[in-house]
Parts: sequence; C-alpha cells; structure tokens
Amino acid sequence: MKDKIRIGCGAGFSGDRIEPALILTEKGNLDYLVLECLAERTIALAQKRKLQNPKFGYDVLLEKRLKDLLPLLLRHKTRLVTNMGAANPVAGAKRIIELGKSQNLSIKVAAVIGDDVLEFISGEEHSLENNQPLQSEGKLVSANAYLGVEAILPALATDADIIITGRVADPSLFLAPMIYEFGWELDQFDLLGKGTVLGHLLECAGQLTGGYFADPISKPVPDLDRLGHPFVDVFPNGSGIISKVEGTGGIISERIAKEQLLYEVLDPNRYITPDVIADFSSVQFEKIASNQLQVTGGGGMEKPENYKVSVGYEAGFKGEGEISYAGSHAVERARLAGEIIEKRIKSLVPNLRVDFIGLNSLHPAELSKNSSPYEVRLRVAGMCDTMVLAQLIGEEVEALYTNGPAGGGGARKMVTQVVGVVSTLLNRDQVKPDFHLLST
Repeated sequence: MKDKIRIGCGAGFSGDRIEPALILTEKGNLDYLVLECLAERTIALAQKRKLQNPKFGYDVLLEKRLKDLLPLLLRHKTRLVTNMGAANPVAGAKRIIELGKSQNLSIKVAAVIGDDVLEFISGEEHSLENNQPLQSEGKLVSANAYLGVEAILPALATDADIIITGRVADPSLFLAPMIYEFGWELDQFDLLGKGTVLGHLLECAGQLTGGYFADPISKPVPDLDRLGHPFVDVFPNGSGIISKVEGTGGIISERIAKEQLLYEVLDPNRYITPDVIADFSSVQFEKIASNQLQVTGGGGMEKPENYKVSVGYEAGFKGEGEISYAGSHAVERARLAGEIIEKRIKSLVPNLRVDFIGLNSLHPAELSKNSSPYEVRLRVAGMCDTMVLAQLIGEEVEALYTNGPAGGGGARKMVTQVVGVVSTLLNRDQVKPDFHLLST
C-alpha cells in the first residue's frame, strides 16, 4: 500500500484547454491524470456520431489532446483515466493506439464498456424529470448508465497506461485509483465518501483554482489567462491536500473550495453516486500553506440499488436568428422588430422566444425595466418539428434588414438538430461492465 498518491485533473469538460494537462504531467509529479470530458448532452451527441460512422463516437478532441500528452505520460510514468471514450470507448482506445504507433510509443490501453444500455430500455420507463414515459419525449437515440468504480477497477488491475471509459460518474474517475492503490474495500463507505469528496472537488478542473468563481470586483483571481489546474495528494485515511503547479495562474482557497463542494449538489447530506451516498456536511478546509488546502471530513453510506441512466432522444430542430440595433431608441427599435417577427410566424412556432440580449435574455424583464442600453441584440429562437420550419425563423430575422426598423445590422441565422436528454433508473444487476485491452 502506498502512503500517498497524487491525482491531477487536466480537463473539466469536453472543450477545456489542453495546456493545463500538459503542465500537470510535465511538472506535477502525478501518479494519475484525469481528463473529465463528458456531460449528458455530450454523450448523446457522441451517440449520433457513432450512428453515422461506427468508427467514431469518442471525444472529438481526443487526438488533439493526446498527441502531445502521450509521450509526457509515459516519460513521467503517469497513468491516465478519462471518459473521452464517450459513446465508443473501444474506438477511442484504437485511435490512441494508432497515435502511439505513429510516435513509436509502447502503450497499453484499457477501454471500459458496459454503460451503453439502450437495449435494456423499453421506453415505458418514466423519466426522473417529469415522471412521463421516456417514449413520450421522442425517438430514443441513446441510453448510458452512470457506471462507478466497479467498472474501472478491473481495468486498473491490468497496469494499462491509459483507462478510457464511456459514461462514468465524474467522482468515480478519481475514486477508483484511490481504492486500487490503498486497497479500500467497496463496502468501506466512510472512506469511499471521503474519496468522493476529493473527486467531486477536482472534477471540474479549473473551477477549483478560480475559474467560474472569479469576479474582478468582489472575487479577484490572478492570472486567469494561464490558469493552472489542481491536483490532490490523497492519503489512506481519505484526507487530501489540494494544490496546483507552482507558477501557474489562479489560486487555491477555502472560499473557492466551498463553492465547488456545493456545485451541482442538491442535498449535501446525500450526494448520490454509483459508489456511495456521500455526506458532505462534515467536510472541513484548512489552509496550510500558500495555494495548499487540507481537506478532511466527509463520509458515506451504502450505494444505491439502481444506476442513473442518461437517455437521449430526438427533440426536433432549433431555429435561431439574431440582429443588432444601436444608438438612440435602440431598445424600442429592437422591440418593434420582435413584434414584427411574432406577428408573422408565432402561429407557426407557438414556443417562439424573443429575447433582447443586453436587457432581458438572462434575467426576468422586470429586473431591467429602468435600463436603457445604447445597444441591444434581438434574438429569436424556437423549437420546430422540421428543419424547413426552423430555417424560417432565421430567414424572417434576416429579412428585417430592409423590412424592419432602421439601423439593424450583424444578422445571423442558424438551425441545429437537437438531442434532448432525460434521466431514468435501471437496476444495477442488468448492467455488466467489462473492458477491452489493447496495446502497441
């Protein structure tokens, strides 16, 4: 058993920067690097790509991330755990092997599978969001269970350099190495809860060093242009020390950690994961040095009987159109433009939404009723059953150039095929995780 392991988080979402992962691997003296790149909508879109071509379905930035990262991982003997496999972990693993061969690198990759459970979903299951049958939402295109550490541990036992998964609960990517290295048992829920605390803190990467937290007036964070991502030193008792690579931007502080601890948490006493129902209520932070924060406390209780499943469905087409107005009476001209669009197509698109960016697009209109901005951008959007109807929205907005108020400019239009996402539950006995081992 090791007396300490160090885990870094090099990405907190699919479009995250690539540079911080390189810095962590080069200078962080890591045992493990985690790239957390998957969200509910991300995997549904990945499933669409896989349906179009069975060779795809993994993260679109996989090659770009790993091209420069692979040699660093091997040189510094850092194991990578990532969910960049998305809808097709095996294809992602094969692509990594190809990248390794092109660089004359000897690597071993384990692809964790089993999260794709569409075959077990009848459509009659009810969604957690509205308690309606899943099939009432539209044609189902994907169903992915949130796997936990039980799916990752066998892959870690192969000594693979890289473990690539599909849909796995975010904290599990961090918890699995802790269990593997420290020999924790899967029913030691207090330890698993503590490890989940650390995984949850790190899973969003730069959010723990000041990203998404920063406000230049009330919450200043230095050097966001070169924000460093965090790592944690984990000890066998489940405590940890969070830090970042010296010389990188951002800060490690109690205030930031507290915000991140509560991020996406409905009940701090019962944070449900596939591995444990974690209790965050007793977590404590203590600054022990500059950019070093000790994390203690937390706990857990028995894991749930069911897996949460993210279900993607065909939700139609979103049509959008935008145009800007500036100068005197900008708001009044924008409102007139919106009224014109509503009169022309509201009957065809009942859910049509008209927003004035800079005035009421984020918060209710009453909060800005006394505002009079110099410039405002009209945005019109609506969900449609057909692409042709969705295209009409942008076409009508563009027509405002010569058929609407004075001074409109910068018009744009867009149509997007939408994959909707809802959730349901599936008994874990129906899910059979496994892995494929590949090597150069």
